[in-house]
Amino acid sequence: MYQIKCLNKISPAGTERFGEDYVCGEAVQKPDAILVRSASLLEMQFERNLLAIARAGAGVNNIPLDRCSESGIVVFNTPGGNANAVKELVIAALLLSSRKIVEGVEWAKTLRGGGAEVGRLVEKGKSRFAGPEIAGKTLGVVGLGAVGTLVANAAHSLGMEVYGYDPYLSVDAAWGLSRAIRHARSLDEILTTSDYITVHVPLLPTTKNMICADTIARMKDGVRLLNFARGGLADSSAVLEGLSSGRIACYATDFPDDSLLGAENVLAVPHLGASTPESEDNCARMAANELMEYLENGNIRNSVNFPAVSMPRNGFARICLIHRNIPNTISKLSGALAGVGINIENMQSKAKKNFAYTILDVTGDVPDSTAAKLKELPEIVRVRVICPAH
Repeated sequence: MYQIKCLNKISPAGTERFGEDYVCGEAVQKPDAILVRSASLLEMQFERNLLAIARAGAGVNNIPLDRCSESGIVVFNTPGGNANAVKELVIAALLLSSRKIVEGVEWAKTLRGGGAEVGRLVEKGKSRFAGPEIAGKTLGVVGLGAVGTLVANAAHSLGMEVYGYDPYLSVDAAWGLSRAIRHARSLDEILTTSDYITVHVPLLPTTKNMICADTIARMKDGVRLLNFARGGLADSSAVLEGLSSGRIACYATDFPDDSLLGAENVLAVPHLGASTPESEDNCARMAANELMEYLENGNIRNSVNFPAVSMPRNGFARICLIHRNIPNTISKLSGALAGVGINIENMQSKAKKNFAYTILDVTGDVPDSTAAKLKELPEIVRVRVICPAH
């Protein structure tokens, strides 16, 4: 019986996927896996039996990845599960950043009580809220993952000339891009040519404050800047200076901080990117499926700290090993199993930075003593034995 602890309210579209072999809820005390959305796990002490954490969303800043890796805890996310929801909000922000619609709506409210004069007042005052159309303008998309690809394609459909920049563009993402999206060969090409810039990259030490005084100085005058990825990608003080100087015409973000709230020409959206029922359902389903596949079969898909490794079940006992990415580890594992008369029928192994994951399908049962012997190898972080599939 697998124990799944929920640290947030998770959509039933996900939790109802767990069958009779699972107990799932907030009251679970010693979980085999954790299902989380926004709750912070950074200070949480994990039970030794914890095998996995699934984040129903893309970002994992609320999870201590290094500590999880050292403990052999696989961390999953749900890339693409909320991509359409974020894309739609970004497209809305493109329009709102151009046409001063929000300001116009707020001004129109002040005319209440004007009676027959409202129509005349509207015509007299509307010019202050004029703004350019997005058709024919250049959009630079930085980061062409699940969200960036959808944004690029949608903006092109709306008549924009779209440039995309991503030095780590995956094959799957490339297949999803419209042929009309132009390939920018450098970030500087995006900065110097775009009327609108939208960023869709993860927050890493290398991307923190990528929107800063230096990059803003290279942008076109009057650029409209969108950040619906992570707040830490932009230096708010540099953005405010850019707004003050006129270099930036509008800054739209889903991650406002205190300095941005109420600032002129800032569209501060209260982190609504994934706030749709469809998005929450999609992410919950993906997270539940990832946990079930790992717990029941040892297969890893969409992990942020371990490599993707999967094999179909063919009736064999399965040994799953998380280990350090050190030469000769596989030969040591093979030798240890051969020494106790266990034959390897199938194997998959991949590495990701300092760690690796290996699945071994073997003949016969695997006694506890064999698992204990494997755990004695200094390279091994975690050993799991999954009974033969029926």
